[in-house]
Amino acid sequence: MKTLQHTLLATFAALWLTACVNDPNSPGLEYMPDMYRSPAIEAYVDYGQEPYEVGEDVARAQRNTPSSRKPVPGTIPFRGEDQLAFALPYAFAQTVEDYERAGLELSSPLMSNQANMEAGKLVYEAMCTQCHGVEGKGDGALSRNGHIVGIPSYSDKLKDLPEGKMYHTLTWGKGLMGSHASQLSQRQRWEVIEYIKVLQNGAEMPDFDENGMPVAPSEAPEKEDEPVATPAAPAGMEGMADNAQY
Repeated sequence: MKTLQHTLLATFAALWLTACVNDPNSPGLEYMPDMYRSPAIEAYVDYGQEPYEVGEDVARAQRNTPSSRKPVPGTIPFRGEDQLAFALPYAFAQTVEDYERAGLELSSPLMSNQANMEAGKLVYEAMCTQCHGVEGKGDGALSRNGHIVGIPSYSDKLKDLPEGKMYHTLTWGKGLMGSHASQLSQRQRWEVIEYIKVLQNGAEMPDFDENGMPVAPSEAPEKEDEPVATPAAPAGMEGMADNAQY
C-alpha cells in the first residue's frame, strides 16, 4: 500500500515539475487550454490549421501570413449606387476659402421632398433646437438662459445661407458651433438642411402632392368658396326684398 502511495506521489511530483517553465508569461503545461482560455484573435491574420494536425512550425508560419491586405489610404466603402453620395470623403478643407467655395459648388444629393423634410425635422428637433429654437429664430434654451447669445435667425440673417455652407458648418463647425460630423451621418446632415430650408421660408411645411413632392402655392388647388347664406328677413317683411328688384 505504501509502495503504491509513494509511486503516485512521485508521479504527481513529476507532472507538477513538468508544468513549471522559466517563462514568467507562460501558464505552463495546460490540459485542453481551449476549453477555458479563449484565443486572442488578431485582424488580418490567417490562423490556418490546428497545430495538433500540421505541427507547430507550420501553424506558426500560417499565423504570420496575412489573409488579406489592408485597404489603401483613401479607400471608399461601397454601399450601393444609391448610397455612393454619402460614402465619398468630404473634399472641402476647414478654411475660410473652402467655406465660401462650398457655398458655390456644393449642393445636396437629396430631393426636396416630404420624406427628406420630415426626416430632417426629426434631426433638427433632436440636435438643433437647444440653440436655434423650434422655429429657427435663435431663441433656444441655451440662448434664453444667456449661455450663448447672438444666435442668428434662419428667417433673417441666415435666410439666404446656401446649403453648401450649411453642410460645411455641420461638418467642420464654425464660430461657437462645433462640428456635428461625429453625431450626424452625411445623409442626416443633408436631411436636416432640407428642413432648415423650410425654416428659411417661414417655418411652415409646404403642401405635397400624391408623390410627396412640394407643391408651389400657385399650383395648390384653390378651395371653392362656400355659398353665403342669405340672412332671414324680419317678420312681416318677407317679400319686400324680392319685390325691390322690380
